[in-house]
Amino acid sequence: VQLQASGGGLVQAGDSLRLSCVVPENTFSLYIMGWFRQAPGQERTFVAGMSRSGGDTFYADSVKGRFTISRDYAKRTLYLQMNNLNLEDTAVYYCAAGRGWSLPFEGDYWGHGTQVTVSS
Repeated sequence: VQLQASGGGLVQAGDSLRLSCVVPENTFSLYIMGWFRQAPGQERTFVAGMSRSGGDTFYADSVKGRFTISRDYAKRTLYLQMNNLNLEDTAVYYCAAGRGWSLPFEGDYWGHGTQVTVSS
């Protein structure tokens, strides 16, 4: 499964960004999908996930109320809308797809990361 993530950048605290992850093959609805991030010197951690149908979502406590995950099945694209960004959100963000059925999930397929840097 190919995952093509984009949308990162350098923003100021309080700003917003939207990450996108395109699945070129016609397998978009076959996987649970989500976003993970890895800050410098830290392990990669789960951020947000969405079920195959889009009916269920799960967020890390640190992003609840600020981040929103969504799926566009026609465009085969997963999004992460990030609002009110803070310095602790600085990380490389990864799109992931999983074969499992529950949230949060362990990624089985990974895209290249996209850097998000939040400055004060």
